Amino acid sequence: MPKSSRSLKSSASSRSSESVPPGYAVDPNAGPMLRFQESLPRLPYLESVRPHVDDAAFAKTEAAVNEFVASTQGAELQKRLEARAAEPGTKNWLSDWWNDAAYMGYRDPVVVFVSYFYVHLDDKLRRDATRGASLIKAMMSFREITESQLLEPEKVRGAPLCMDSYKWLFHSSRYPKKPSDVAHKFDPKQNNHVVFVRKNKFFVVPLVDSSGRELSAAELEVQIERVIQQAGSESAVPIGALTSDNRDYWTDARAKLISASSSNERTLQAIESAMIIVCLDDAKPVTREDISWACWVGNGRNRFYDKHQLVVFDNGRSGFLGEHSCMDGTPTLRMNEFILAAVAHNKIDLGPKRTSQTGIDLPVPVELKFTLNDEVRQLVSSAEGRFDKLVSDHDLHVLHYEGYGKNYIKKFKASPDAWAQLVKHLAFYKMYNRPAVTYESAQTRKYQLGRTEVIRSASNESKKWAEAMLDPHQTDVHRALLFRAAVARHLQYAGWAADGQGVDRHLFGLKKIMKEGEAPPALYSDPSYTKTSHWELSTSQLSSKYFDGWGYGEVVPDGYGLSYAIGDDYIRWTITSLKRNTAEFKHYLAEAATETRVMMENALAAQAAAEKPKL
Repeated sequence: MPKSSRSLKSSASSRSSESVPPGYAVDPNAGPMLRFQESLPRLPYLESVRPHVDDAAFAKTEAAVNEFVASTQGAELQKRLEARAAEPGTKNWLSDWWNDAAYMGYRDPVVVFVSYFYVHLDDKLRRDATRGASLIKAMMSFREITESQLLEPEKVRGAPLCMDSYKWLFHSSRYPKKPSDVAHKFDPKQNNHVVFVRKNKFFVVPLVDSSGRELSAAELEVQIERVIQQAGSESAVPIGALTSDNRDYWTDARAKLISASSSNERTLQAIESAMIIVCLDDAKPVTREDISWACWVGNGRNRFYDKHQLVVFDNGRSGFLGEHSCMDGTPTLRMNEFILAAVAHNKIDLGPKRTSQTGIDLPVPVELKFTLNDEVRQLVSSAEGRFDKLVSDHDLHVLHYEGYGKNYIKKFKASPDAWAQLVKHLAFYKMYNRPAVTYESAQTRKYQLGRTEVIRSASNESKKWAEAMLDPHQTDVHRALLFRAAVARHLQYAGWAADGQGVDRHLFGLKKIMKEGEAPPALYSDPSYTKTSHWELSTSQLSSKYFDGWGYGEVVPDGYGLSYAIGDDYIRWTITSLKRNTAEFKHYLAEAATETRVMMENALAAQAAAEKPKL
């Protein structure tokens, strides 16, 4: 008998004693192949729509989905998508489309709408130029292991992640171009320098001396002090403001800038090819809100938003501004954690200590000057005005909630991320009396060239729990049961997304693969599709003990950007919006976090009392 047949018989005979996975049931009336069929989850799209629409709207959506799934058009679009994925040399059917639609083809300004920021934890030992110098020196070590490809791949549960995007960390720049931007990577060996910005003026500093030896931290400190001295107290025309503008405006302005003088293109290339931009701001931010604002947008002038930027302030505080088009947050998180940890724990060789002779033989920093005409000056002025208007329309609030963190949450054997997401759902429900259409970012780097998928974290279960929390007649025991069901559903949604089995990228691909002139399926014109793709809450978690904050802007005009970090004993949210009662939302977040804790503690106490033997 063939081995396969023996295996089938053996499998069938052992069904009665098999271990059934949690949440699944064996159908006794089904054959071996279909015995788990009725326990399998249904497609997540309809489930993710249900919390946001009434019965009539849902019936129309369900009909549109059924029509699409049963149609020859739906089958044909899926066939085309699979053929695209199978094309020789194709590593990822989605990556080119998504990079263009979400980043390169996006024409609104990158600052506010695309860029994201990290606030570094304060370094009490370095309050002056030593802060920037130590960070740059540590960054050079990370650059070495990245550019030499010696960096160990990131892993999740032992599985390696795609590392392709790391090539864009250093010596790269985004370029404005119509109809879609491009990016360019420069040779690090031929462009071994850093560019500082101070008082809107750009200065180039080589990272090696004339013999090719890397500068020490003490030598970099000398060069930073020289930049600050050379920049003086008067600000220059802020060419960097052009990079804060609409991408089409910046495309035209860049062409005008280059045509004003042949030297301007060489100046731009010196900036764009640098390892990184280091913004030396003369501000001294103290509060979490102030330093978050400064790292996120600055004043719109002392920046060059087409590149990753290290931001160092006159009081020694620092942060990072990420250029998002070629990579997501996890690689820059790793890089920032590396440099901050290396400095904090003396794990990096900063070189000899500073003496009176340090840097005496180094050439002074060279200012990269632009030749301007009246037209370029006017373009800069217009860009400044649009930036100021955009930023003035925004709110940014930070809630550093110290009621508890992941240590406390884990005592309840709950996922800290799911817990934080549900707190946010409750806060929105308290404010608007309905669930929010929510985007939580999940990385899909387990696949080649993978980037992100959406966790549609508002579920039927989270809605039922929020309603129970707002119903004074419900018991905490019942609320806790609903809470745990919502946590379980969130973990399931997150698992689907991370595994590339989410809703949004697939639907995006099916629509993208359509040929010109083809009528889209009714699903795409269904009001529920539009409604549940309008991300009122754009959420993402990045947690690091070396950060004191991070964030980004909202993705729809009537929504909120809601970044968060979960520490051992705190949860910190950064909330941005177009002044949509942001302070009130912050209040409801804190209130919801506390109410969730009280609810779980009361439920636990009630359970313990019920189980206590009666005397």
